[in-house]
Amino acid sequence: MPFIQFLLLNVPTVLLGFLIIFIYVFLTVISLVIIRKYYPCQRRKSHNDIAGFIFATLGVIYAVILAFIVVVTWEDFDKANEITSKEANCIASLYQDTTTFPAEFRQLIKGELTEYVNAIVSDEWQKMAKGKRSSKVEEIQGKLVRLYSGFQPKNETQKIFLMESVKKMNEASEMRRLRLIYAATGIHPLLYAILITGSFITIAFAMFFGTENHVEQLIMTSCLAAMIAFALFTIIALDYPFTGTFSIEPDVFIDMLPSLISK
Repeated sequence: MPFIQFLLLNVPTVLLGFLIIFIYVFLTVISLVIIRKYYPCQRRKSHNDIAGFIFATLGVIYAVILAFIVVVTWEDFDKANEITSKEANCIASLYQDTTTFPAEFRQLIKGELTEYVNAIVSDEWQKMAKGKRSSKVEEIQGKLVRLYSGFQPKNETQKIFLMESVKKMNEASEMRRLRLIYAATGIHPLLYAILITGSFITIAFAMFFGTENHVEQLIMTSCLAAMIAFALFTIIALDYPFTGTFSIEPDVFIDMLPSLISK
């Protein structure tokens, strides 16, 4: 299991965010105190002009990288949510399209579809938080495929609806595969290395500006560290869409269950 997913699974997300921000601010405060003690203000002040230009360039580069990864992470989270909704819609369509089939076959399909949704909600969702898949859902999915492939339509209407149902079943299977991929795949570790290293370099540059007033520099640098830490926490919290406190919930499937059971 990837380290970030392990953290999201075992540490409450809000607590994790607090710890990340606290560590960044704490290290910034300690480092600034040490720097001011062993690297006098007058010595640092003589480099302010050139350091300002370098810091401006460095800050822009890091801000672009950070913003880009935040946007990509959010888009992946949003895409995973969209895929989940599409999968649920396919299953609802499959249930609705059973109306033209014979009563015995219709009841078999409806029963399996209900079990399928129940298995997703009660079994697979918990396993997805660990990046795994449910064998129970796989089994029911296989039963549905065998039911559809073994059915012989008796008229043109049933033939049309069978073709549409098979198409919807394949689409639902594809959406599930994509959902499982998003559940198990996060940002590449190299990008985290770049983000963390870049954050320390950016904060360190802010520390080496020479200012007479220690308190103001301490507050400004701490705010910078906190803002960067908060952005990093946002990336971590959204990295695995189905893991952690701010994960995608199976609401679309849960809302569907009463209508499946009542019909």
